[in-house]
Formats: sequence, structure tokens, C-alpha cells
Amino acid sequence: MFKSFYIQPRFFYAGIGLVVLFALSYFVPWLFIIAQLSILVLAVLFILDILIIFMGKNNIEASRVLPDKFSNGDQNLVEIAIENHYPITIHLEIIDEIPEQFQVRDFKINKMIASRQSENIPYHLKPTERGLYKFGDLNIYATSVLKIVAKRYTFNTGNEIPTYPSFKQLKKFELLNINKNSLDYGLKKVRRLGHSMEFEQIKDYVLGDDLRTINWKATAKKNQLMVNQFQDEKSQPVYSIIDKGRLMKMPFNGLSLLDYAINASLVISNVVLKKHDKAGLFSFSKNIENVVMAERRNSQMRLILEALYNVKTDYFESDFSRLYGNIKKHITNRSLLLMYTNFETLDGLERQLPYLKAISKSHLLVVIFFKNTEVNQMTSNKAETVQQVYDKVIAEKFEFEKRLIANELKKYGIHSILTTPEHLTIDTINKYLEIKARGML
Repeated sequence: MFKSFYIQPRFFYAGIGLVVLFALSYFVPWLFIIAQLSILVLAVLFILDILIIFMGKNNIEASRVLPDKFSNGDQNLVEIAIENHYPITIHLEIIDEIPEQFQVRDFKINKMIASRQSENIPYHLKPTERGLYKFGDLNIYATSVLKIVAKRYTFNTGNEIPTYPSFKQLKKFELLNINKNSLDYGLKKVRRLGHSMEFEQIKDYVLGDDLRTINWKATAKKNQLMVNQFQDEKSQPVYSIIDKGRLMKMPFNGLSLLDYAINASLVISNVVLKKHDKAGLFSFSKNIENVVMAERRNSQMRLILEALYNVKTDYFESDFSRLYGNIKKHITNRSLLLMYTNFETLDGLERQLPYLKAISKSHLLVVIFFKNTEVNQMTSNKAETVQQVYDKVIAEKFEFEKRLIANELKKYGIHSILTTPEHLTIDTINKYLEIKARGML
């Protein structure tokens, strides 16, 4: 009992008041009688509150209601289900021991629940890293309306929950075709300019067929007009290539650039499969890991999700030569390669440019890298001091160098996306849809 017995602070404050009252009674004798009556009243209330709060054993029942997994970078709902079996309304102070990754040490919810009632109390958690999150005990302090003593109820739930890449963002961008709803998210409608066609069959000519598709050899054999029939090429391989080197550990709004790339890769993989293409994935830095070969099958999104869950930064410098060798060996068909990486300087790009050029000879390569939003904000602010002028000049130099990187890639026929982390998913989807619409692959 004593482990769950707590005296509320107001009881101590009342005790201090009585001590003061007794001290004053030395000078004012009639205050001594008031002090004695106050002690009697306080003792009666104390015993009464103990009887109310400690009647029965399991007057409060509670459990933590969790989803199967958390979505990284999103608000996730957690509920505490509580049942009050007391015959009176109870005041509750709920202290949930949430996972250490959130670094919250003052989590507290105050709630009042009527007699014989149950209630689900919601709150939200926003994880900023993938991995396993472990909850501690669920502690509930119950007090009556007197609030003199409190009884602690502890529920040893020990829940563990994995945090996966943002599947909530995946659901948000789940689409089959460009429509008015997807335009609201910032997706662009691109007019189809070209065709990516593959041969299907030779058939008899009918009025309205394109004369340019006449197969003259088959026409000579059949002694009647025959035409080639084509269909839109389907199931083109699309790979998300994630650089997990140390530059991708840079934080932005709580998430690292790596996690932004992982969330975008999950969404674009789903879009690719919805567009009847093949989605694949792998990560690289010192080694090539988390490989999922491009396929179009029912289990592909599950495989990609599990692979993305296991991507970890190793803080090494990324080895683009190993990346080139792996692509040359294992990706034999011409594919669209969406490479999420980051270059801060033109020198950094030039060291890796020979490998990027070699990759782009066999595949359609799109290099996706990030604007430095803090630097961009610095360039837009008005400089009023010498230090601010100096900072602004340096910031403009960094911003200009990012544009030089994009131009350098374009000079060698390598597509690029220079974007902010929050617009990464939208810009990647738009680029993929543009490539599909223009038949560039």
C-alpha cells in the first residue's frame, strides 16, 4: 500500500499553516483553540480521503492503445483507455513513460472521469528517426475531490513499436492518374509529347491506320496492305538510389536529409508501380546495401518498405566508383535512376562527375540534391551590419554554387532536381511524370 500512497502538496501547506497558527497562539491565546479544531478537521478529512481512495483494489484500469507502427515525421495517435470503477468522480494525473527518443521528461495529462465511466484519452507523438521505440510504465495518480492523498496505479505495459518511413505521406500521394485532386498537392499536369512504343503484332490495314506503320515486306508477301501495331511500352525499371553518406545526415526540421530521401523513395516507388512500371531500390556509401531489384509484383511495396526501414547512415564518404560498378554489373536494362544525394560545392561534384557521366551513358540519371534553406533565408534578409553583409555575401556564394552544380550536370546531359527537403517528394514525382509524358526513357 505504501508504495502507492502519496500525500498531496496541499496537505503539507495546511500543516505549515497550522504550525504558524500555533506559533501565533503564544501571543493570542484564543488562536490555540482554533488550531486544535483545525488539526481535528484535517485529521478527519485525511482519514476520510484515505478510505475513499483506497477502497477496493482495482478501481482504475488502464491500457495504452497503439497502432501497429509509427510513421516517421508524422503525427501518430496514441490513446490511453481508462475505466473508473470508483463510486465517485475521480481526478486523474496520467504520466506516460514515452520512448526516450522523444526526450520528453514532463509528459503529464490531467483528467476527471465520472463514476463507473470509461474514456479514451488521445495524444500525439511525432518521431523523427526510424527504429524501435519502447514505452515504459503507464502511471496514473487517482485523487478524490478532497485531493489530500493520491493512490498510484502502475500498468507495466512495456510496449514496443517500430517507426517506419512515412507511410502516411504514401497514402496522401496514392494516385493512379493526374487528376484535379493531385493538382492540389502541387503535382503538375504535363502534356504528352512523345511516345515510348514497343512492337506488338502485324495486322491487316484498316481505314484510319497510320500510313507510316505500313510493313512493306509483309504487304508484299500477303499481297495486301499490312501494318505494324505498337503499344505503349510498359514496366520500365525505375530505381531509387539513396546516398547514406555523412552529408545526408544534415538535419532539417527535426528530420535528416536521409529520412526525407527515404520518405520520398517510398512514395515514388508506389507511384511507379501504379503507373505500371517496375520499382527498385538500393542505398550506398562505402558499400551497396538494402537492395531491392526492380520488379512489379504484389509484394514489392512491402519489400521496399522493409528495406527503407533498415537504411542507416554509416558516416563514411560515399563511394561513387563502387556505385558505378554495381550498376554496370546488376542493372543491365536501361532504367530511370533517381539518385538522392547532396553536393555542397562544385569541387565535391567534380570529384564524382566521371562516375555520374559513365552511369548516364547507359541509363537516364536524375541527380536529386538539396538547397540549403538556412542559407537561402540569409540571402533574402536585409543586411544592416558589417557582419550581416559578410554573412550575406558568403550565403549568396553558396547559393550560386548550387546553381552551378545543376548547370554542370545539365552540360553533360544529366538531369537534376535542386529542391528543398519539404518539396522533395512533390518535385520527384513531377520529374518522373514529366519523363513518362515525354517518353524520355
